[in-house]
Amino acid sequence: MIEEFVKEALAEDVGRGDLYALVEPAVPASAKIIAKSDGVVAGQKYIDVLAKLEKFSVQWLKSDKQAFHSGETIAVLEADSHTLLRCERTVLDMLLHASSIATLTRRYVAIIEPYRVKLLDTRKTRPLLRIFEKYATRCGGAVNHRMGLDDSLMIKDTHLKTIQNLQSYIENARKVIPFTAKIEVETDTLFIAQEAMQAQADIVMCDNMTPAQVEEVVAFRNENYPHILLEASGNISLETIESYAKTGVDAISSGSLVHQANWIDLSMKMD
Repeated sequence: MIEEFVKEALAEDVGRGDLYALVEPAVPASAKIIAKSDGVVAGQKYIDVLAKLEKFSVQWLKSDKQAFHSGETIAVLEADSHTLLRCERTVLDMLLHASSIATLTRRYVAIIEPYRVKLLDTRKTRPLLRIFEKYATRCGGAVNHRMGLDDSLMIKDTHLKTIQNLQSYIENARKVIPFTAKIEVETDTLFIAQEAMQAQADIVMCDNMTPAQVEEVVAFRNENYPHILLEASGNISLETIESYAKTGVDAISSGSLVHQANWIDLSMKMD
């Protein structure tokens, strides 16, 4: 899967061939990837596959999940000049995209770490980039939420509009979905959260609730259904995430890890 992604990424940039290679002969070359801002590395797995396909060597001075600072060298690449220049943009784009997500994710993780709450990503990813972007959040310290509709059964507010009796629906669902699949119900009030717990959901999502409302759900869960997991979600930002972590939920999910990640600054310099 990674190999196909890498091949397509390179093909998109190279097109019918690098025109530079028509003009100058190839010579032995090396290049450094240098950080021009602080961040967290993600993308190593993908670039290693590209290096194998295109036959250049990579010496990593910083690996996936490791922090780096402006001015540090992240990796050293060696090959002939045609190969390095042909792969330059693909290498940087993959490293920039993934590392930018990992960098923002690490900021979220640092805030909630004292509360022992898991940080989850979401399905709010760019089309055809879900696996790549969720890999990047993992490098930043997040835990992947479901990868797709076949992963676990989430009953969202839109689904609830079509369900007459939630308890009966969940009972029937357990007869047909895989034995290992969990059932999560999205709720936006204490009443609906109570209904979901009474219906024996595995996970209850507190969606777009205030921290005070989430605390009420946590108190009810703790007293009546301590085995059920609670997730807080909905417009959670760097500014608000700590207030949700304090409520006692088990996990907090945020699409911002991906769609609010601003690109950090990396460059490749030929020696």
